[in-house]
Amino acid sequence: MVEQQEASDDAVMTRIGQAIMLLHGGDREEARNRFGALWSELGADGDALHRCTLAHYMADTQDDPGDELAWDLRALTAAEGLRAAEGPGGGEEPGGARAAEHRDTPAVRAFYPSLHLNLAADYLKLQRPDSARIHLQRARAAAVSLADDGYGGGVRAAIDRLELRMREE
Repeated sequence: MVEQQEASDDAVMTRIGQAIMLLHGGDREEARNRFGALWSELGADGDALHRCTLAHYMADTQDDPGDELAWDLRALTAAEGLRAAEGPGGGEEPGGARAAEHRDTPAVRAFYPSLHLNLAADYLKLQRPDSARIHLQRARAAAVSLADDGYGGGVRAAIDRLELRMREE
């Protein structure tokens, strides 16, 4: 039974990964369609890691900045569900068992700088600079947990670029 659940979890992440490949390949519409179908399948009580990952990338498929913000907020909410499930009795909330598996892993901590960076960019697009600054500060604070690798360096550079852009506006 546990093996079936693990295989099912892997299948969901595989499907998310396939939609991400479509997105990165330039097929935003098909990626959006696949993410939407997966989101419906997962539901509100679905695995928090799946919901966070899916919403994080679904935001990138949106044409409207308000819709992009809504998806980025869903991703942050799901990530916070992972964090909440890490505390005492972590497996009791929806997605908690999966969160316990990923507790304190670099992959989970690595979500936060990117999530807050995306929110900062969303708020800037929506001409809400105060909210953008708050999330940019949160992105920078969370970035200290990133490794000194290509991903970590890329996220920190993106934070610097957005901060520079905000100063110039």
